[in-house]
Amino acid sequence: MTRFALKDLIDDRPEDGVFRINRAMFRDEELFNLEMRHIFEGGWVFVGLATQAENPHDYFTTFIGRVPVIVSRDGEGTLRCFVNACPHKGVRLVQKPCGSARMHVCPYHSWTFDSAGANRNIKWQKRGCYGAGFDQENHDLAAVAQFGEYRGFLFASLNADVPSLEDYLGEARALLDLVADKSPEGVELVPGRVRFTYRANWKMQLENCSDQYHFTSTHPSYIRILEQRAKEKSDDVVEASLGASDFWQEGAKGVTGGTFSFDHGHVLNWGAMGVSAASPDFERAEEIAGRLGEPRRNWIFNMRNLTIFPNLQIADNASSQMRVIRPLGPNLTEMQTWCIAPRGESAEARRFRIRQYEDFFNPTGMATPDDTVCYEEAQTGMAEQERGWLQGHARGFTATQDGGNPFSDMLGMTPARNVVADAQLCDESLFQSYYKAWAERMAEVVQ
Repeated sequence: MTRFALKDLIDDRPEDGVFRINRAMFRDEELFNLEMRHIFEGGWVFVGLATQAENPHDYFTTFIGRVPVIVSRDGEGTLRCFVNACPHKGVRLVQKPCGSARMHVCPYHSWTFDSAGANRNIKWQKRGCYGAGFDQENHDLAAVAQFGEYRGFLFASLNADVPSLEDYLGEARALLDLVADKSPEGVELVPGRVRFTYRANWKMQLENCSDQYHFTSTHPSYIRILEQRAKEKSDDVVEASLGASDFWQEGAKGVTGGTFSFDHGHVLNWGAMGVSAASPDFERAEEIAGRLGEPRRNWIFNMRNLTIFPNLQIADNASSQMRVIRPLGPNLTEMQTWCIAPRGESAEARRFRIRQYEDFFNPTGMATPDDTVCYEEAQTGMAEQERGWLQGHARGFTATQDGGNPFSDMLGMTPARNVVADAQLCDESLFQSYYKAWAERMAEVVQ
């Protein structure tokens, strides 16, 4: 148990229109360690895409909380997930981020394991004078307790006592479908990843991906560039776009977007963008409509920022980015990011996608540096003080409705809550889903 009570951290009084978070949630070392154990190591987390280990004996490495893991495709083509630690002395077995290998040899004492995690050799075992108990132990790599795949997205848990992956993803599966359905062949990561750290709490990135309120304040230089480019567009490009006013066709006057909140802490914020040549997916617009229908095609062209709690974010706006959050400390977070793309797209569309991606994302883009500086300045403001409660989780409170709406109905999806809005509402009430899920996973130690 922690010294904190839940009511000291989350002030949730819907009858009074109140939802507040205490600054301690972002700075306390004890809470951080409990988060790692109960949130990142105690439930489902995203570990990667199936295409990252596409062929027999391919592998990639990552972390579940503080625990290093290997995702490996064995010789029969089955994906598996193991703790990346030799059972002999606990040395990390594989140091590379990805590769292909039939055998993995521990760099310390040369114990050897195949791509299915089975121990194939213990150096000089017959001369080792081991006791009988040693021979009775399992010397294979330790498999994670739960490992599952949905539409090429891989999730794992160190805790066996979790809901099924299907139940955990719930209605948010429809939004992963939109990513996977851009191509009949699914999606892949464009080669190359970016890894960087910022000196602030992981929940700041969690919130920011879903935060529409900051955009015009934090990214004015990017907005000015977009405005300049719009003036320079040729007439044929403008004519090749189906505007947002035609997007919903009826019943959406004044609606520019909204939010959806789901069980288990998953959220989406979205904006109606229209089917536009400004998107690298435009070359597929007719094919997608024929394959999926116009409503789903139109949703694919929406601006969508999806978070699968606690560590996966997919941003479909200027381009398409996959982000994976890895907390390192209460005031230090590692981000890994990739450009995610439909398989089989043309070379021209891929080039366009990458240029758009470089524009906006990564530490060298026009948005990420703005955001991470704000995170670090916010972390400074999380210092203990008399006024401990933050006020950034109540905007949109009275606009929130239970269940779905006509826009979620287009996907056959029923969220727990929804908000529809004009451009200036900028719902912050969806953040509440993060902290309700946080409280559920931390229930054993924060009451």
